[in-house]
Amino acid sequence: MKLLVIILFSGLITGCRSDSSSSLPPKLLLVSFDGFRADYLKNYEFPHLQNFIKEGVLVEHVKNVFITKTFPNHYSIVTGLYEESHGIVANSMYDAVTKKHFSDSNDKDPFWWNEAVPIWVTNQLQENRSSAAAMWPGTDVPIHNTISSYFMNYSSSVSFEERLNNITMWLNNSNPPVTFATLYWEEPDASGHKYGPEDEENMSRVLKTVDDLIGDLVQKLKMLGLWENLNVIITSDHGMTQCSQDRLIKLDFCIDRSYYTLIDLSPVAALLPRINRTEVYNKLKNCSSHMNVYLKEDIPNRFYYQHNDRIQPIILVADEGWTIVLNESSQKCSVRLENLLPSKGCLHQPNEDFTEFEAGCTTRAHWIPPASGSEGNYTMG
Repeated sequence: MKLLVIILFSGLITGCRSDSSSSLPPKLLLVSFDGFRADYLKNYEFPHLQNFIKEGVLVEHVKNVFITKTFPNHYSIVTGLYEESHGIVANSMYDAVTKKHFSDSNDKDPFWWNEAVPIWVTNQLQENRSSAAAMWPGTDVPIHNTISSYFMNYSSSVSFEERLNNITMWLNNSNPPVTFATLYWEEPDASGHKYGPEDEENMSRVLKTVDDLIGDLVQKLKMLGLWENLNVIITSDHGMTQCSQDRLIKLDFCIDRSYYTLIDLSPVAALLPRINRTEVYNKLKNCSSHMNVYLKEDIPNRFYYQHNDRIQPIILVADEGWTIVLNESSQKCSVRLENLLPSKGCLHQPNEDFTEFEAGCTTRAHWIPPASGSEGNYTMG
């Protein structure tokens, strides 16, 4: 099913493009700062981002897809599809037919990505156009036997400067011309998990760095003469809420691990039962008043999260601010281990709330803010 947000993108691009020669194909740069919570924009100073907004468009709100994780939301941004349609249903997945596993460190098999066609593939297949990517999820994978002309294999150790330099070089000096490019950066998500999104002292430093990077981005585009003929969208994939050691849902207190295989963990956990699934469901349904337990067919329709074989038979959804763990010392939670400590940041399930922003339209640039981070929905872009 299509998402309105992609239609919104299209309206921005066609309605707010700068004046340029009609002989030149339009160009778009899509930038994601992972985990940029909506209220950061209200609670912290962003001089470079505010200047960017003044020259462009501030969209009122965007709404993420369920579930609230990096891979699913980034693929929704570039396909216009819910997870059940594009197939990237979680950060960690298991396919029962092929027995294949997917994770953030094992994501290069085209099998996982081929259920949809991202915009960089569509663009790459057009005459006299090419695509470029700096570490956006999925861009280093041949999808439907097509990969961007220019891309970087993902490595979190590569600096923003190096990613930006590559993208701008490709936008400026390519034949056929790069007409669609993506740029991904891990912050402020990484620091939000480390410190917690409400740690003002540390997050103010991190967010100042993010703002400086936006300033570097704009300066580089202007210096190379790209600014006047390039549409830029800056967005994010999700927000973050504050977690606590006092708000843990410990599965080992409710069910023996031998009864199931844990495929993905908090805030939406995916379980593959090893025994009768109804028995597993019954043991979990009263595990915590701060966790909803769904059989696959009972997942609410508003989540658009039923119709894909990669969605597991039982899904657990934590309340905002609560974290699903096996137990306090479980190594299976190491990918989000910081969530076990007091005052750290964690992802959370969406609800129907959103934050409104004033919107305007000028030329050249566009900023798409996340929906509310602490109140529920977060950016889908």
